Amino acid sequence: MKPENPTQSDAALRQVLHQWKVDINLPPRFQEQIWRRIERSEPQPQVPGWLLLIHRFATAMAHPSLAVSYVTILTVAGLLAGYWQARVTRAHLDETLSSRYVQMLDPYQDSPH
Repeated sequence: MKPENPTQSDAALRQVLHQWKVDINLPPRFQEQIWRRIERSEPQPQVPGWLLLIHRFATAMAHPSLAVSYVTILTVAGLLAGYWQARVTRAHLDETLSSRYVQMLDPYQDSPH
């Protein structure tokens, strides 16, 4: 049955709410857990992946041992790449010079190139 006057229903609701008592004890750290859930449920701002990568790299480089290891690895990789490139260039140069030498001695010899 609906009351005709809305103030009557408000008064009845207030009376019921005043009588309502909760006798249940909350688990320990209940409020803290609720706030964590709220934080997880809120949408996090979208950060570009490259910014996250830069941030993680900067955080890792704050540790001296990681920074020294990183620089050492890059130095060794650079030396190996330079050595490999020098070998390839040297092999190409040796091949070019040897074919020129053969052509100089015998100009009618077919060039392998």
